[in-house]
Amino acid sequence: MPTQPHSRFDFPIDVADGDIDDMGHVNNAVYLRWVQTAVLRHWRRFAPREAVATRLWVALGHDIRYRRPALPHDHVVVRLLLEKLDGAKAFYRARIDRGDQTLAEIKSCWCCLDSVSKRPVRLARDIVARFLPLPSLPSD
Repeated sequence: MPTQPHSRFDFPIDVADGDIDDMGHVNNAVYLRWVQTAVLRHWRRFAPREAVATRLWVALGHDIRYRRPALPHDHVVVRLLLEKLDGAKAFYRARIDRGDQTLAEIKSCWCCLDSVSKRPVRLARDIVARFLPLPSLPSD
């Protein structure tokens, strides 16, 4: 029986003292660290062990919109949505929420690399199917 694809992933975070900047709220760079951590946890949670051991992910770009500051002692959740896998690229949308408030919205693009050669590598169809529904193949 096929498993349900895992395109969504929630990653809870408790704001740490070291996340706070001189303005008394979470530093902007920390939001990106949270998204990176969530993307990598998503990959490790649902990819096969051999793929996790032989593949790396690097960020190609981020577009972030800050809506509200995260504050000391906040509990936030990074809500990921993997929108598309295209060759070696993965396209994510992320939202960082505190309760029912959205603190930031992020679009990011990631590239899958072979862990030895450090060159881009496509994900096999069976791995893609763990994350996104696959289009139907024509029957013979």
